[in-house]
Amino acid sequence: MSDILKYAIELVAVLLLALGIKGLSKVRSARGANQLAAIAMGLAVLGLLVNYLGTSGIQPAAWVWIIGGTLVGGVLGAITAQRVPMTSMPETVALFNGCGGMSSLLVALAAALYPAALDASGPVALVSIVVSVFVGAITFTGSIVAMAKLQGWLSTPSWMQSKLRHVVNIALAVASLVGALEMLRNADSGTGLWLLVVTSGLLGVGVTLPIGGADMPVVISLLNSYSGVAAAAAGFVVGSQLLIVAGAMVGAAGLILTQVMCNGMNRSLVSVLFGGALGASAASGGGGGEYTNITSCSVEECALTMEAAERVVIVPGYGLAVAQAQHTLREVTRLLESAGIDVAYAIHPVAGRMPGHMNVLLAEADVPYEQLKEMDQINPEFPAADVVLVLGANDVVNPQAKSDPNSPLYGMPVLDVQEARTVFVVKRGMSAGYSGIKNDLFELANTSMVFGDAKKVLGDLLVELKDLGLGKK
Repeated sequence: MSDILKYAIELVAVLLLALGIKGLSKVRSARGANQLAAIAMGLAVLGLLVNYLGTSGIQPAAWVWIIGGTLVGGVLGAITAQRVPMTSMPETVALFNGCGGMSSLLVALAAALYPAALDASGPVALVSIVVSVFVGAITFTGSIVAMAKLQGWLSTPSWMQSKLRHVVNIALAVASLVGALEMLRNADSGTGLWLLVVTSGLLGVGVTLPIGGADMPVVISLLNSYSGVAAAAAGFVVGSQLLIVAGAMVGAAGLILTQVMCNGMNRSLVSVLFGGALGASAASGGGGGEYTNITSCSVEECALTMEAAERVVIVPGYGLAVAQAQHTLREVTRLLESAGIDVAYAIHPVAGRMPGHMNVLLAEADVPYEQLKEMDQINPEFPAADVVLVLGANDVVNPQAKSDPNSPLYGMPVLDVQEARTVFVVKRGMSAGYSGIKNDLFELANTSMVFGDAKKVLGDLLVELKDLGLGKK
């Protein structure tokens, strides 16, 4: 009876998880989809407990760990969800990836050290243990390094930027292979197990540490995929079909997301993992030099131009997220819409720090979903736009990506904002984006810089538009 109940629970959980992942593809359904996926994971745990209750039972002491771990994890998750700012979402995702990798690693270690307790015997279970240990350790250490680098807690040592790092990483990979083969040759070999744990953990550090901040979101997406692979391997270890399916889904979704980000940045995964940071290559590429022909304007001039516009396109970027100005932006656009001005938002695939970052940020401010337009959809519409307002975006609006073959950005898909009649760029200063190169957009005749914090500039713009009587006409 317990087997039937277990399979029924797992079937429902798999269906809910599949629906949850499908729903995450659209902003409108993402919140509910995330809740469905959370319910699916809860059912997965319930199904596993039902299975053990129906077989060997669960010792009373184990319930203390189960209940205690659930409460501690739930409280920490709730606190994190409430307090983490949108600008720190990539770091949070990296931390969650690391927790997933560590969970798979611990399950595999338990199965390796106490095979009778988990009934983890046979060649399939042994190979699954090896894979789960290897991938789980890399995912854990790599994710922690990624989080620390994005937080600014960790920097890349100079020797890790040289070719010596490849020699070290190859040596660690070979040592990991030796440990894995020793485990497969002798299942009771503690030497092979701990060699694999240590070397694969160090390999995660060695591969992730040299990668620069510009490429780190790509690495986080890849580590997300790794956590899914580790979870699927752990599913074979404990005999959980749900864990296998869920891990495979997460692994596939992570790979798709990684490919989307690589395409959006015009980077190959090989160059991200082995070629160093994007910014490092900028020094030898085109697009360097100082700005010589910058036009700046006041918020009042910006307001006067927008008042006379018929169509305005907003380009949100990381600067908008840092300033937490999405709600002020929404007030400005509501005022424009009340005056009969058509407003749309141009969303680049890698605007912000991760795909979907801007969508979530704007959804917080109740921006209508139909106004959010992806790059391929909005690019043909820029020539018809009277005003484009760029808020904190940089590399994703750089014309060099299409005009300068010597630029490190050349070939990267960008938003064609320069095609609009007038472009206003809101920035604190003239600092470069992640690529480390100047932005030719800033020197074009139809571009004006509005210097200042995005939230303050938008607040002042709102006041100026109201003073002009916008919305009362």
